[in-house]
Amino acid sequence: MKTLCDPDAILGEALAAIRAQFQVPADFPPEVTSAAEAAARRPLDDHVDRTDLPFVTLDPASSTDLDQAFTIEAAGSDLLLRYAIADVAWFVRDGDPVDAEAWRRGGTLYLPDGKARLYPAVLSEQAASLLPDGPRPAIIFSVRIDPEGKACLDGAERGVIRSRAKLAYSTATEAELPAGFAALSERVQAAEQKRGAARVDPPEQEVSRTNGHYELIFRTRYPSEDRNAALSLAANLAIADALQAHKTGLFRVMAGPDERAIRRLRFTARALGINWPKDQGLREVEHVLDPADPKHAAFMAAIRRAGTGASYVPWQEGAVPWHAALAATYAHATAPLRRLADRYVVQATLAIANGRPVPDAVTAAFAKLPQVMGRADARSGQIERAVIDLAETVMLRDRVGEVFEAVVTDQDERGARIQLKDLPVVARAVAHHAEPGETIRVRLTEADPETRKLGFQRMAGEDQA
Repeated sequence: MKTLCDPDAILGEALAAIRAQFQVPADFPPEVTSAAEAAARRPLDDHVDRTDLPFVTLDPASSTDLDQAFTIEAAGSDLLLRYAIADVAWFVRDGDPVDAEAWRRGGTLYLPDGKARLYPAVLSEQAASLLPDGPRPAIIFSVRIDPEGKACLDGAERGVIRSRAKLAYSTATEAELPAGFAALSERVQAAEQKRGAARVDPPEQEVSRTNGHYELIFRTRYPSEDRNAALSLAANLAIADALQAHKTGLFRVMAGPDERAIRRLRFTARALGINWPKDQGLREVEHVLDPADPKHAAFMAAIRRAGTGASYVPWQEGAVPWHAALAATYAHATAPLRRLADRYVVQATLAIANGRPVPDAVTAAFAKLPQVMGRADARSGQIERAVIDLAETVMLRDRVGEVFEAVVTDQDERGARIQLKDLPVVARAVAHHAEPGETIRVRLTEADPETRKLGFQRMAGEDQA
């Protein structure tokens, strides 16, 4: 989930402090920019002409770093997804200045007032982006999805494509999208349910100003977003299976929430008024959540944070890399303009799909990438949390002294962890002897945007200390 949106620039100068704290790069060194500009002019001489295929892209309307384009066709009872992924490796060569800088960054960082790109814009938003203003190089994966939703890699090639349209989630119509778009998504989602997957995609939050007051709201999530995510999921699952079968690759793994996290989620659901029967597991309640309901959206965000943390691992003999939320072996390959690791997964997949050995440089990268990507993920998560903290303090700064109802979701040496009942805010409170699951009343004692700190105190008379 990208960091919070601020369409009206409400957060203003406070974001500069976050950029400074987490050393978010403002630009690229001159030698990197020069190398990127030269790479953008590199002629295409190793790509099959696939400009006859009716590819389209589907992204947020404002996006210009377009990693994926797709077209779908029937193949008997199967659906054949041709998924074109930006051919970043054509422009970025191992050891060049652009590559070295990408290894320092690991991934694109998102903030409400802009992003710090993984690659210079001349590549990520122009020459390598799958924009519809001319031919673009791509790695085209052919992914076959059977009627049960099982995805299998049918082939991969380096090709030149020409996108027919840059479609947006908010405006795309069924007529503009390839036939089979909805059916493919339904198959993938049905397969997820059959596997017991527990994936949730909460909508992004935005800062909104209403009648002089600030609030945190969850923006509308369009059906086309979920369907588009299913395409990426199918491709990544198929690629992961192919890599595992060929004893190579880099995989995304994640353990499920432990018992303490599940208990905390149950208390969060109680605070948000979500019915979660005792005899139901997390997967059952996930399937009834509606992202259009703000409290459901807040609970989806809590679920997303409840896992023990995703990470990357290279292929290892005898190990089955596992992503608990997806109940499958999984790899990241479909966002090479924004994630360093994807560039190498794409190169390995292209090699094995064509019967070639994986390049030594790619295999060597798989051993080093977990640490680099872990560092990048950690910084991205810290920035996202800092931005949410800032937004919450801005929202509540005029409400210091007010009393709120909350449910205690956990208790440790740092105090009680609480979920407010009427707002999507998780915070710490001074509440001695408060038990997890207990409903308490707390007074807001501090909401400081400069320090991004919220303070709550259990109401006198309730605290038994």
